[in-house]
Order: sequence, then structure tokens, then C-alpha cells
Amino acid sequence: MGTARHGGAWVVVLALTALAIAAAELALPAVIGGTVDAVLDGRSAATWVLVCAGLIAVLVACDALDDFAAGAAVARSTARLRHELLAHVLALGARPAKRLPAGEVTARLVGNAEEAGRVAPDVVRSVAGLVPALGGIVALAIIDPWLCATFVAGLPVFMLVLRAFARDASDIAERYLALQGTIAGRLLDALAGARTIAAAGTAEREAQRVLGPLPELHRQGVAMWRAQMRIAAQDAVLVALLEIAVLAVAGVLLARRQISPGELIAASQFVLLASGIEGAVTGMTRLVRSRAAAARVAEVLEATPMRYGTEPAPAGGGRLEFRGVTALAQGRPVLADLDLVIPAGSFVAVVGRSGAGKSLLAALAGRLVDPDAGDVRLDGAALRDLGHEELRREIGYGFERPALIGETLGDVIACGTESPARDEVIAAARAARADDFIRHMPDGYDTNLADAPMSGGEVQRVGLARTFAHARRVIVLDDVAASLDTVTEHHISAVLTGALAGRTRIVVAHRASTAARADAVVWLQDGGIRAYGPHDELWRDPAYRALFEVRDEGADADAVIATNGGPP
Repeated sequence: MGTARHGGAWVVVLALTALAIAAAELALPAVIGGTVDAVLDGRSAATWVLVCAGLIAVLVACDALDDFAAGAAVARSTARLRHELLAHVLALGARPAKRLPAGEVTARLVGNAEEAGRVAPDVVRSVAGLVPALGGIVALAIIDPWLCATFVAGLPVFMLVLRAFARDASDIAERYLALQGTIAGRLLDALAGARTIAAAGTAEREAQRVLGPLPELHRQGVAMWRAQMRIAAQDAVLVALLEIAVLAVAGVLLARRQISPGELIAASQFVLLASGIEGAVTGMTRLVRSRAAAARVAEVLEATPMRYGTEPAPAGGGRLEFRGVTALAQGRPVLADLDLVIPAGSFVAVVGRSGAGKSLLAALAGRLVDPDAGDVRLDGAALRDLGHEELRREIGYGFERPALIGETLGDVIACGTESPARDEVIAAARAARADDFIRHMPDGYDTNLADAPMSGGEVQRVGLARTFAHARRVIVLDDVAASLDTVTEHHISAVLTGALAGRTRIVVAHRASTAARADAVVWLQDGGIRAYGPHDELWRDPAYRALFEVRDEGADADAVIATNGGPP
């Protein structure tokens, strides 16, 4: 119902026009019957003809206005629903958003939201369609109770037919929309991995995988058409039988002079209005699809978004505390009862085997996700108590594969809760070693993002520049060195230990050189902290050295010795 209200005043206009159409449809048979009786009785039929013409004009005008109002209501409802759905998905945070694949979310945001947005016109038209049906039954009773009784006797058959159709159509619509979402999800995955597919030479196999559900989608579509054809055929037979039965009774009543010829003609039209099954089928088909689509949209909206507090950020230099933190992934603990204190202004590297929880710890540090137990505090204040903008101003993130959002390169770096001045943007780009290649772009910092071809390392540096431009107190870098060459990685590390030394820095590290430059290393293993201390002390442990052996295998031996604080 909330979606229906989004249609605004156009829903009211639609309701009024639908009622006007229903009233005119009810009045027209009576007027036609009156016209016939007037002609047969030798009376003037001019007034009846004018009324008939007026009703037809009302039907034409209202029908046009009805279509326009329905389109406007659907457009408003769909736009509002898409806006709410997108905002809700973005508010879910990193971990809850993964419950559905990106393609599924896209399908629900685009196609399903449009289907659900039609609910207001569908409901209005379905309700308004009951007026002629009920009015037709009443009109038959007014003409003669036997006509009404004849029609009502066949009504249970209509109800059984409609009930069976609604049940079958609902199941078919749900399966059809689910298959559409599956295809959309697979397509999005294939587009994201297009280079890998091309390199592996598996394009044909991937196309078959993406389109695998297509035959079943076709079967469900055909099943819906068959259901509609079946009920349409039943409609034709039932309506014809009812009309014959009512007209037969009306003929008997006419022969007995209990009704007039005009009333017989009116009765033949009222029985069509009273049956109204064709309109009911059309309306029910639309409602079934809208209901199925709304259920898929509601599944996303029912997920609880991350809620923020209202407290301002406390004074301090960026001290982070993890107090009894437990975080689950698919029901198993990745981090369990973890206690950790990161001093303000320190540079801490987080290391560990794949799956040890490094990225999860980084996400918890700035509340991209919430722990399942325990809490994380910034300078003594629980992160969940801080306001959204306050939190995002104080803690900034850099990711391995950053998403560049903005019209120009300058916009990308400035993207955040606050827009820094141009000189601050340039300073951040210099710190991230991005200023040089940005200035060589056609329009420098004003170069449109679409006209700025960049390597993976350059994209990484622009993402780092954005982080440096916004994080006031804490910088969290999740494996940002993965796309950087050794020289650039060395320069970034120098910035972290130099120009940015006043902020707390947490870096998920896979290179020994990165860990060697940190003040301390957090070594994660088996859901907890195996060791916490300087890199050169941990280096004495063969298991610690083994963390970097594969990644450092091709490095120059002297460079490894120099950066790792001792011989490997």
C-alpha cells in the first residue's frame, strides 16, 4: 500500500475516472433500453439519444484520462520505489548486501520495481471493475428478480474458475520473475569477468551458462499464456451460456408482458457487465505479476539496514579498541572474542593466511560491518553511537579495487561527506602519487572519467587520493598495494610513515615490505590474534615468515633483507 500512495494525486484522478467509467457503463444499457421503448411506443426519443451520446462522450473522455492518470501514477510510484530500494541497498552495508547477487538486486531494482509500481492502477481498476459487475446484478434484479436469480445460479462457476486461475498464475509469475533474476545475476557476473572469459576461451560455455535458465523461462511464459487462453475460452463459454439462459428467461417474461423490449435489450447488456470475467481476468493477471514483483522487492527492503547513532565524534587522536569482538560469516566465527587496542597515530599492519579475517577486521575498524558480539570504539566512543557523517569524516577507507564515482577525476577524489578545496584534492593526489599522471590527462583534474584511461595501479592511486583527502583521524587500507608496482608502493609507504603519520593507519598487508614499515603487526590466525608486535621480532618465527614466502619469492634478495629486517 505504501507503493500505491507514491502515485500521489494521480491515483485519486484514476479512481474518479474509473468510477465515472463504471457509472457510465451501468447507465448506458438502461438508456439504450429506454430509447428502444420510446421508439416502439411512438414517443420522442430525442432526449434518450442525447443522453446516450453524452454517456458515450463521457466514456471516451474518461477512458483517455484514465490511461494518462494510470501512466503518471505508475511512473511516480516506480520512481519512488526505485529510489527507496537503491537507498536501502546502499544502507545495508557491506556484509548484508551480499545476501543477494548484484544481478539479482539489479533485476529487482529495474524490472520488478516497475511491475510493483503498477499496483495502484491495478488495484483501482480491479475495485472499480466490481462496480459494473455488482451494478449489473442489481439492475437485473430491478428489471425482474428471475433474471437476477438466473444469473446468480451460475455465479459459483465463475468463482471457481477465477480461483483456479489466480492460484496457477501466481505460482507461474513467481517462478518467471525468479528466473529473470537468475539470468540477470549470471549476466552481470559474466560482464565483470569478461577478460577472464576471453583469456580462458570459454565465451561459448559462459553464454550457455548465462542463458541456461532460458528454456525454463520460456516454459513458464508459455504456461502463463496457456492459463490466460484457458480462462479466456472458459469465459467465452460461460458468458455465452449465462447470456442464453438470462435471455431465455427474459424472452419468457417478455412474452408474458412482464418486461418491455427495451428492458430485454438492457438485460442482455447487464448480464455482460455482471459477468465481467474478462476484465477480472485482465486485472487479476496484472495484480498477480505486481504482487509477485512486490514480494521480490519487499525481500530486499525487509533486510535491516545499518543504523547510526547521533553522537558527535569524541576528541582524540584515533585510538581504536576492539572489545570482545566476534564476527560470523555464514554462521561460523571468523573472529572470535577478539580484544585489540591500536594506539592513536600508530601504523599497524594486519597479516594472516587467506580467510584469517584480515579484511573483516578492516571493515569492523570503520563500521562497514557490525560485529555479532562486542563493540569497536574510537577514542572511547562506540562506533555504533556515532552519527553517519561524523563516522565517515573521521575514518576513511582505501580498497584493493576502488570504485571511482564522479564526473571528473577531481570529482572522484573530492567524493565524500564533505567536498575538499581544489588545493586539498591536489595535495591528496600528490600524496597518493597520482598528481603526475592526472596532470598529463587532456584536462587534468577536470578530465571526464570516461575520457581518462587508467591502468589498475593508476585507478588504485586515485582511490588512495580520495581516502587521503577525507580521513581526518583513521585511515584503513585493505590490500591497496596489490595493484601497485614496487616503487609506487614504496612511495605510498613513505607517505604513510611521513605526511600522514599524525593519523592512525591500519593496513591489510600481504607484502613483507609493508609489514616491515609498520609500527606493529597484528598476526591473525584461527579467529584470533596469534601475535602482536614489531615485524622484526615476529620475523624470527618461521610460521610468520611463511606468510610472505610465496608473495616475496621473486623479489631481489637484498631488497627482502633490507625491508624485512633480517635474512630470510
